[in-house]
Amino acid sequence: MKRLQDKVCIVTGATSGIGRRTAQVFAAEGALLVVAGRREPEGAELARELGPRCDFLRTDVTQEDDVKAMIDFTVRKHGRIDCLFNNAGGPAPTGGIAGIPVDGFDAAMALLVRSVMLGMKHVAPIMVRQRSGSIINNGSIAGTRAGYSSSVIYSAAKAAVIQLSKCVAMELGEHGVRVNSLSPGAIATGIVAKALGLPVEEAEKKTAIIEQRYAGAQPIPRAGLPDDIARAALFLASDESSFVSAQDLVVDGGVIGGRGWTAQWEGLNGMRNALGLQD
Repeated sequence: MKRLQDKVCIVTGATSGIGRRTAQVFAAEGALLVVAGRREPEGAELARELGPRCDFLRTDVTQEDDVKAMIDFTVRKHGRIDCLFNNAGGPAPTGGIAGIPVDGFDAAMALLVRSVMLGMKHVAPIMVRQRSGSIINNGSIAGTRAGYSSSVIYSAAKAAVIQLSKCVAMELGEHGVRVNSLSPGAIATGIVAKALGLPVEEAEKKTAIIEQRYAGAQPIPRAGLPDDIARAALFLASDESSFVSAQDLVVDGGVIGGRGWTAQWEGLNGMRNALGLQD
């Protein structure tokens, strides 16, 4: 039996990166899928790739009408929703706090936080009625540690996502519905290139460079890949995690575990040398 056999799953932000790979993994595990995103050609191509058990719905997750339409479409077609992966996201304004544009701040909060709230708002009544369901919200290690994003606004937004997930988990858990966040570390996608100013199409072509640059960013000596996050989302979507809720599942190759072993011993040996205690 496949791990998501005939479970009805929605993945937002599915036209590239983590969302696209998650949709592919969910489909391979037997899910009935609705994939959502703003880029219609890429979404339609993904739906063709995944076959008749997948529908693409053009959706702007910052807009309540679009999110409601996505939920309503899924229920009309399948009669239920077993998993919602609020994955859609994007870059936020970079630079110091004194230079943050207010319109950029508002747009980032709409994309990164409001979208998650809207997804949960409109799927909650369905899952409560079913007395089952798994909501997964895409967080980030930047939401719990400063200095892990090029944008302080992105970090603040992801902190809000992680805390909002826990608060809603406390409400919906009483009805058999699980809510968790999933926090990636350094994952080789186009989001970094977008944040630094490259157009979307060009940014998506730079993942090999980003993967190379991220290879040494964590104790496990390779960059994180969209597949790493997709596999974690699969666990949270499946019945294997039926007793897991209100958690932030970190997938970062160990980066926030503490100071790296080599760096620790290099520092210690440097202190020995400074104290004249060389071996």
